[in-house]
Amino acid sequence: MTSFLDNTLSPAVRGYLHTPQSPNDHALVLTHGAGGNCNAPLLVALAETFSAHGYTVLRCDLPFRQAKAFGPPFPGQAERDRAGLRNAVAAMRKMLAASADRSVRATQTEATAKIFLGGHSYGGRQATMLCAEEPELVDGLLLLSYPLHPPRTPEKLRTQHLPNLRTPSLFVHGTRDPFGSIAEMTEAIELVPARHELLEIDGAGHDLGFKGKKVLPDLPGQIVARFQGYFSG
Repeated sequence: MTSFLDNTLSPAVRGYLHTPQSPNDHALVLTHGAGGNCNAPLLVALAETFSAHGYTVLRCDLPFRQAKAFGPPFPGQAERDRAGLRNAVAAMRKMLAASADRSVRATQTEATAKIFLGGHSYGGRQATMLCAEEPELVDGLLLLSYPLHPPRTPEKLRTQHLPNLRTPSLFVHGTRDPFGSIAEMTEAIELVPARHELLEIDGAGHDLGFKGKKVLPDLPGQIVARFQGYFSG
């Protein structure tokens, strides 16, 4: 793992790069929720596990988190956060291309390499909104605890863009998540015209069992296994 910064893009891309010992030519960009950053325990655990399975992983801070260490996203600036995700994907694509140029397998790598985008809560929601606008941006989405609605206000659904989401998506959701029940999520993701799947995490809340020192140690492996099975099909 190494720190990563690309100031040639605006917004800049900042985070940590996990480089696998045995690359599978695929890459994943991961980002955080409204109250966290790219060092969230869940993202670190997932990045390490994906990297161990051959993926190059970039954990990145959204632009609002680069601007301030604490606090929620800036009101009315979600579009800038989506631009940050777009730039993170571009930075990852550039790294993969450079790696392919140095490889004797360059032609094969270019033909088979895939880039995925993932996010927890707010980060995942922005990823879906970005891909609803740009369906060819990435090969698939990993959506952790999609914030379907604010807690205790199920009428305020965040589904307006889902009918335009044409990127294959794997949703990972806890059965005790106050931002949406499994029944609500199941109904909502049926709005997505692209291929999609829901992985239920029994007993987990919005943090998916990664809050403080309480963790679900088997969860990253479970997610990676389902991810690989889903996107290889």
